[in-house]
Amino acid sequence: MKNWLSFAFLTLTAFCHAQQLRAPAVPLITHDPYFSIWSATDNLYDSPTTHWTGANHPLEGMIEVDGKVYRFLGKPVPGQQTVLANAVQQPYTAFYSVQKPADDWYKPTFEADTKAGTWKTGQAPFGTKNSNPTEKTVWDTDEIWLRRTFDLKDVDFNDLKLNIQHDDDVEVYLNGVPAYSCAPCYVGEYMMRDIFPEARKALKKGGNLLAIHCKNPRGGGFIDAGLVNFLPEKKPVPTAVQKSVRVRATQTHCEFKAGGVDLTVVFTSPLLMDDLETLGRPASYVTFRVKSNDGKTHSTRIHFSASGLIAANSPEQELQKDNGADFQKAGTKSQNVLGRKGDNVRIDWGYLYLTTDNPGLIKTKPSLLAPLSVNFSFASAPGKSMESHLILAYDDIYSVQYFGRNLRAWWRRDEKMTAAQMLADAEKAYPALMQKCLAFDEKLYREAKAAGGEQYAQLCELAYRQAIAAHKLVARPDGTPLFFSKENFSNGSIGTVDVTYPSAPLFLCYNPDLLKAMMEFIFEYSESGRWTKPFAAHDLGTYPIANGQTYPEDMPVEECGNMLILTAAIAKTEGNAEYARKHWKTLTVWVDYLKKEGFDPEMQLCTDDFAGHLARNANLSVKAIMGIASYGYLAGLLSDPKTASEHTTLAKSLAHKWMQLAEDKDHYGLAFGTKGNWSQKYNLVWDKLLELDIFPKEVAEKEMKFYLTKQETYGLPLDSRKTYTKSDWIVWTATLAGNQADFEALIKPVYKYANETASRVPISDWHETTDSKMVGFQARSVVGGYFIKMLEQKMLKRQ
Repeated sequence: MKNWLSFAFLTLTAFCHAQQLRAPAVPLITHDPYFSIWSATDNLYDSPTTHWTGANHPLEGMIEVDGKVYRFLGKPVPGQQTVLANAVQQPYTAFYSVQKPADDWYKPTFEADTKAGTWKTGQAPFGTKNSNPTEKTVWDTDEIWLRRTFDLKDVDFNDLKLNIQHDDDVEVYLNGVPAYSCAPCYVGEYMMRDIFPEARKALKKGGNLLAIHCKNPRGGGFIDAGLVNFLPEKKPVPTAVQKSVRVRATQTHCEFKAGGVDLTVVFTSPLLMDDLETLGRPASYVTFRVKSNDGKTHSTRIHFSASGLIAANSPEQELQKDNGADFQKAGTKSQNVLGRKGDNVRIDWGYLYLTTDNPGLIKTKPSLLAPLSVNFSFASAPGKSMESHLILAYDDIYSVQYFGRNLRAWWRRDEKMTAAQMLADAEKAYPALMQKCLAFDEKLYREAKAAGGEQYAQLCELAYRQAIAAHKLVARPDGTPLFFSKENFSNGSIGTVDVTYPSAPLFLCYNPDLLKAMMEFIFEYSESGRWTKPFAAHDLGTYPIANGQTYPEDMPVEECGNMLILTAAIAKTEGNAEYARKHWKTLTVWVDYLKKEGFDPEMQLCTDDFAGHLARNANLSVKAIMGIASYGYLAGLLSDPKTASEHTTLAKSLAHKWMQLAEDKDHYGLAFGTKGNWSQKYNLVWDKLLELDIFPKEVAEKEMKFYLTKQETYGLPLDSRKTYTKSDWIVWTATLAGNQADFEALIKPVYKYANETASRVPISDWHETTDSKMVGFQARSVVGGYFIKMLEQKMLKRQ
């Protein structure tokens, strides 16, 4: 053990701020869509740690001080008791109707009369044909109503939850009392959901009723549900006192008191974008420091464990554990590499690794199901601090399938590289990386605060690791990098263009090459001839299989505008248009499409597809105009003044025409040809950042003045149709502000949302502005869009 105080701990006190953001979920291990572990409660010991999907990925930590044990991290995963089986666990039939029933349909006193033809009986699950492999009864209408009776012998439950999968919106009742609702949203896998207390109390011994109403306005439909009771911990371990948790860009700092010892734990995922070798290495550090707090010497031991479930999709899969000379590892026995794709899934191939700064501590025997674990011993004498650390890493063997070819992670692009060597490299880099992460975190915070204020800076700190860890850095066959995003809890798509677009400000700030690595496969998709349409594709498949678009509907104006704008943003950041030159033929095809179809869009989806189709979308029209202007900007950089003038002039003329069609007294409307509605015109921000001057400044000024009158408690709604919002777009809209006060006025409710939301998940970018609850999506890369205010400082050289 080291009895010296590291640079990171020496300067930790510099990070104390008057107000600290309570993260909705605390990042612990963050590398990619599979290796991503979080704590979702105020205290790190109040619940098991989880994968970003909510599945248990347990990390546990205990400290023993003079023989007394305290828990400081995680909690044992509770046992489960099936109270009411779902259809996968046990087949059942239910009454159902696809016609709107009487108003009291969900009450126990209601009788579902099958003779009248409104109600039928069918075997669960209910879903649209071929939309789900488990579907038993076809549901092909917009809505369905279900009634299922069941008996209970006992109602003395410890923690009863709803086990449900629904696509899309749902309302659930128990004995006529509302139990759960979610709209607009969907869950693509079975998930545990809290039941409203009143519904829990309504359960009784004997007969009970579960009633469900599900809507399916778009895509495939599915509904099934059951009930699960989580059992209490058999022998609770006393907990340490958590004194603080501070989320920084690359590190999470935690302080505890355990009897006569103070414990500091730092989780570091060194996602430093100026060093792809470090960024791509899937190794996180957990550092421990102990120090006597009462002037006495204490015998101290720290026990840390990481469950093999981190290497499995579900608890039912068979695991195996093994040791190397200097490490432990665990993985599934089946090892079906790249055999699973989808949204709410975890990796079940490759291996989880644990090693320490003292490999001699790795002594446990290989076994089935046993967690990876290590013990550290300290003698915490007065006035001295003792420190040690461990490394958690994951080798996924192959990461992504790209047009039929399995690609390795960036760190494994050399066939000679091994997991053991990766661990050795990570250990060797530890001292330098701790200092580098500390310096980077402080620089990011300082620059974000200067750009947007204290609350804005803390939102950027929260977003940093989440945005990067929703991607995977892999090596192309030619040795160049590809950086694939995953649409976490959106639809599981890989490489989605309208997810790259909102996340781009973060990467433009710190390494535009990573943004190119997010765009390159979309260009190649068209240039290879695989994608033949005259506009950009939406995605490249379903993660981790990138063999071509799987989203069922195109977004032609959206994606063409995104690709053109981002290419211009890269040129602005780098000071040249060489990347555009490489793909000029394809960009020309896309700008021609926008010139023909973009200004007054047909009925179609935009990136806010959850809001449904919209014709003549004014904000989407802004994107098309900005796409045309971006092409003109790029042509100018490529010494083609004629093309530059042609497109810039066209964009300006369209902007004036837009003002006439969208004008609605004190603001601009949601769609051309309508009045009395509005929307955030977040796409307009690129006119400011690229310094194109396409729209008169009065447009942004008029909109900003109007937005400030429309704010709710937790933010500015996305538009006048609903009260929900997208927090990334709010930050873009706020960046339109002509003064700092207006910017911070729009940011303050977003901070309040992050600080107060009851949705304890890696921050959702889609939330309700009236009550701060998540509507849908979580752990997505789009929070990289929070960095657009910092990007403004960089692009306009205000730093």
